[in-house]
Amino acid sequence: MRIGVAALVALMMGTFSAGADTPLTDVLFKEKQGLKSVTLSRLERMLLRDEGPLDARYSRGWLDKQPAAKGGQQWQCLTEALYFEARGESVKGQFAVAEVIMNRAESSRFPGSVCGVVRQGTGGRKNMCQFSYACDGLPETMSEPKAVLRAGKIARIIVDGGPRPLTKGATYYHAKWVSPRWSRKFARTTTIGVHHFYKPGVEISQN
Repeated sequence: MRIGVAALVALMMGTFSAGADTPLTDVLFKEKQGLKSVTLSRLERMLLRDEGPLDARYSRGWLDKQPAAKGGQQWQCLTEALYFEARGESVKGQFAVAEVIMNRAESSRFPGSVCGVVRQGTGGRKNMCQFSYACDGLPETMSEPKAVLRAGKIARIIVDGGPRPLTKGATYYHAKWVSPRWSRKFARTTTIGVHHFYKPGVEISQN
């Protein structure tokens, strides 16, 4: 006999006991009652009590427990971009930047690969790249081992198809202390850490 989520909640709360001969109608009734009495946030906490908060993966503690990552060219390009663009950000902020890069790689508006996205504009004038580190004239030396390790883990998760819920499909971002002209034409989707995130839309953002 299959017991629904709300019945499971009732069992966890000690308010429902389902034996092998319990009629299905009784189970469904208890499930309905359980859904009425338990808020979504409480349900999430109960079902995920052993996994910590819902955004646990965006904590440094969670990330540090993940195995060291390695990969091919796309992984390397994303790792470098996260290191140079966002290593001073929180883990959540780095995930957000990674989302933008991957969102771009999957958009027809941008090159169709991670490396193509982060290197867009490198054939032009100095400081005219989409990602400034790629053409600022400085050597791309990753000299902070811990930051490289964390960036690599995040890159591995995103390249492998990890969820991207933070930026709501954003394909642009900028630091809070600047106000680029293009940002007034796009819809701001969220703000995380020191960055505002945007995607094309009819809504005009307020800076």
